[in-house]
Amino acid sequence: MGYNVLDTTTLTRFFPFLYWLQEFTKEKCKMDVNAGLSGAIIVLPQGVAFATIAGLPPEFGLYSAMVPAIVAALFGSSHHLISGPTTAISLVIYQNLSSIYEPFSAEYIGAAFSLALLTGIIQLLFGIIKLGTLVNFVSHSVVVGFTAGAAVLIGFSQLGNFLGMALPPGIPFYEKVPHILQNIEFINSPAVAIALIALLTSIFFQKYFPKIPGMLFALIFGSVAALCLGGEQAGIKLVGALPAQLPQFVIPQIDLHTIQQLGSSAFAIAILGLTEAVSIARSIAMHSRQRIDTNQEFLGQGLSNIVGSFFSCYAASGSFTRTGVNYTAGARTPAAAVFAAIFLAIILLLIAPVTAYLPIPAMAGVLMVVAYRLVDFHHIRSIMETSRAELVVMSVTFFSTLFLHLEFAIYVGVLLSLVLYIKKTAHPELKSITLKRNKTGQGMFVEVQEEQLLECPQIKVVRLRGEIFFGAIDNIIEALHRELEKSPTQTKLLIVLKAVTFIDVAGCEMFSHENTTLRLEGKEMYLSSLNPEVCEMLTRAGVLQQLGEDHIFPDKQTAISTLVERVSDNKCHSCKARIFRECQHVA
Repeated sequence: MGYNVLDTTTLTRFFPFLYWLQEFTKEKCKMDVNAGLSGAIIVLPQGVAFATIAGLPPEFGLYSAMVPAIVAALFGSSHHLISGPTTAISLVIYQNLSSIYEPFSAEYIGAAFSLALLTGIIQLLFGIIKLGTLVNFVSHSVVVGFTAGAAVLIGFSQLGNFLGMALPPGIPFYEKVPHILQNIEFINSPAVAIALIALLTSIFFQKYFPKIPGMLFALIFGSVAALCLGGEQAGIKLVGALPAQLPQFVIPQIDLHTIQQLGSSAFAIAILGLTEAVSIARSIAMHSRQRIDTNQEFLGQGLSNIVGSFFSCYAASGSFTRTGVNYTAGARTPAAAVFAAIFLAIILLLIAPVTAYLPIPAMAGVLMVVAYRLVDFHHIRSIMETSRAELVVMSVTFFSTLFLHLEFAIYVGVLLSLVLYIKKTAHPELKSITLKRNKTGQGMFVEVQEEQLLECPQIKVVRLRGEIFFGAIDNIIEALHRELEKSPTQTKLLIVLKAVTFIDVAGCEMFSHENTTLRLEGKEMYLSSLNPEVCEMLTRAGVLQQLGEDHIFPDKQTAISTLVERVSDNKCHSCKARIFRECQHVA
């Protein structure tokens, strides 16, 4: 009996929201509504601030916290991830578009929508062809280094607004402080006072009342201070009133010229956005014990940016702050993100005129705190103490972020991570091992070099750990010959492959070639403890047949027992090492 409709499993794969909607209860709805209200309040100052970083009018930051959040929640796999504008992506957008268009101009805004569409298409394609595992190759050290560099750039980008003075457009961050010192008489004291009030208010609420939206109160106090100090008459720049309207439908411009102009930036933002979103989703999932489908998150993020680009949104990703608030506020399903977007839309319609009194120096003070919080001091310290290689990756990414285009900084970090990974996998560990006995006479195999123990003069036992593939062949051969040269009298070579889980054609050819070479030198190669997959590959390549069944053993002990019987008795009689248990029976 057949059916003309798709089964539930297929439907939920294409429409994941159908799965959690089946279990959506009144209690869950209540908790999601409460979490959504908290999220809407949190994102209000964030959206305005992030849009400023991106070089866009404030309302576009709020729009980007509505539409992408809804779409990502409906089509992603995480129950708690909230998508929207983020600091790092906002900065990447500004760095790339400001070199082509004038920030805040109509052309700049249109390019931001086109960039969001291209970003979404790339992310969607990644999800369709199931490249979710790509995120695993973006080292955490790359993310830490990049965000720390972005934090420095954000801090320097707000110096002019913080001090109430205009800085030359396009001036590098390292030239801003000297320029300010040379023009110190142009610093606006009321602006500095407002910025400091906002900065200190944010810090105060963050330290003593972390559950209260301190950024919102910082902007309110800054606005009150601006009114008291004279407002625009005192030279204090104001944001201006936001339009009291919902996101407008637009059609992003996509043509060959746009793709050539923005394609590289879109690819970098796509990688950065997916890394942010999946990392945050996995982090929260560790607490909620939810399983995250990386490919589904790719699809959700891609669709959110595609749809968002048609509704006046720039590129969005997972927000760590909003996701954390969403989880701690008790959200149970992705409906919390939908409710947050709805509440934000209502708030925007109600308070839009009030933003006319919002001072830009207060925004700068808040963004200074945002920049500082981006620096992950805990993980930086951990990386410095635990891994020199990861420290190099983090440092190179950090300085690349400061001195190169941001998309190239991401590429440099990812490329360096891959190089270090390949270097590590291309050097499988090959060590000589021997039997070490304790006081009771029981023995265990240990590395010769570490323990400074004797080896059997006739039998060389080596342990290989790692994957045997074309990139590792030369290193394995070099290490093997180095070990054999230490004792020319060892004519029996036993290679223990218990820790080898993969071998390719080049690896099979290596064993075949080395076996032939050793036999010409009067030596024999033996293998033991083969993984089933490795054994099958060596059999298909004809290596085991070339070696012979009597050269293959299921474990080390069986191999040793057999090889002791095959060595020269004359040498055994005069041997003082007596390494193995079988040696005790030699007269």
